[in-house]
Amino acid sequence: MALLEVSNLRTSFFTDAGEVKAVDGVSFELDRGRVLGIVGESGSGKSVTAYSIMQILAPTGKIVGGSVKLNGQELVGAGENVLRTVRGNRVSIIFQDPMTSLNPTYTIGHQLEEAIRLHTPRNRRQARERALELLVLVNVNEPAKRLKQYPYELSGGMRQRVMIAMALACEPDILIADEPTTALDVTIQAQILELMQDLQRKLGMAIIMITHDLGVVAQMCDEIIVMYAGSICERGTADEIFYNPHHEYTKGLMRSIPRDENNGERLKPISGTPIDLLNMPAGCPFAPRCDNAMKICLTQRAETMQLSPTHSACCWVNVRDAQNEGTKSPAEGGEARE
Repeated sequence: MALLEVSNLRTSFFTDAGEVKAVDGVSFELDRGRVLGIVGESGSGKSVTAYSIMQILAPTGKIVGGSVKLNGQELVGAGENVLRTVRGNRVSIIFQDPMTSLNPTYTIGHQLEEAIRLHTPRNRRQARERALELLVLVNVNEPAKRLKQYPYELSGGMRQRVMIAMALACEPDILIADEPTTALDVTIQAQILELMQDLQRKLGMAIIMITHDLGVVAQMCDEIIVMYAGSICERGTADEIFYNPHHEYTKGLMRSIPRDENNGERLKPISGTPIDLLNMPAGCPFAPRCDNAMKICLTQRAETMQLSPTHSACCWVNVRDAQNEGTKSPAEGGEARE
C-alpha cells in the first residue's frame, strides 16, 4: 500500500465572480522514501494540491470531491481532531517565504520549542534540547546563539533552514516543500537542496517538491507530475519527462530551459497567457497556447494515454501519432484532424 494515495481530488474556491476549479481531478500515489516533483507555472494548482492534502485551505476554498488517504486513513471529511494529529506529526510543510512564515516578534528558539511542545510530550527543557538538535541537523552555525535571535537577524538561507528544522520536529512521514528555494540566491539554493537530499536519506521520509524550477526537480526527484490549469497533463520519471516529453505543454517547458547545447540560440517561451480558471474551455486547456493544436483539441479533452509503465500523458498529439502508426488508442472522440 502506498504511503499517500490521492484519487480524483477536486478543490474549488468560491468567489463573487464564480467557482474557481483550482484542482480538477488530480490523482497520484507516493511511496515511502520517494521524492515526487510537482511542476507547472503559477496558477497551475501545485500549491493548492498540497494545501488540500493538509487541508489548510483559505476560507473560500473547499474540497468538493475525491479522496486523500495517508497509510489507508481517509483525510477528506475527517474531523479537526484527526487532522491535528496528522499536520506536523505525519505530514509537514515548508512554505515558500520563511520571512512571512516565521513570527517576527518571537525568537527562533521560542517558535521551534512551541512546535515541538505542541506535537510531542516533551517539557520545556526537553523541547529546547530538541530545538538545538534540529538546528545542528540542518547545519545552522552557532545554534545556541541562533535560538536567542529573531527572524530578521538571520539571512534568507538561514531562515529557510529554520523552517526545515521546524518541519522536521516530529520526524514526519511526508515533507511537502512548497517552492523552498524561490527567494534564495543560486549558491544558497544548492545548499538547501543538498541539505534536503541528505535529510531524506537519513530519515527515510517521502518528499513532495513543488516548484516551477525544472532544474530543481531534475536534481532531486524520482518522479515528476506536470500540472496545467488544475489538472495533471503528464507524469513520468525524471528521465522520461526531461528526455522524452509527450505533452505539448511539457515540451514547451523544456524548450524554455537554458541548456549548454543551445549554442547561442534564443530560448523559445510558451506563447499566450495562462488560462482563466473562471472560463475553462471545453477542450484541452492548453489548446489556445499550443502551436500544434488541432480542431478536436478545442472541443474535447484527450484521455490519459499510458506510454510506459511509469509514463503517461493526455494530449491529442499522442492519439494522432498512435493512429498514424496503426496503434490502438484510448480515444473515443473520433479522429484528430488538422
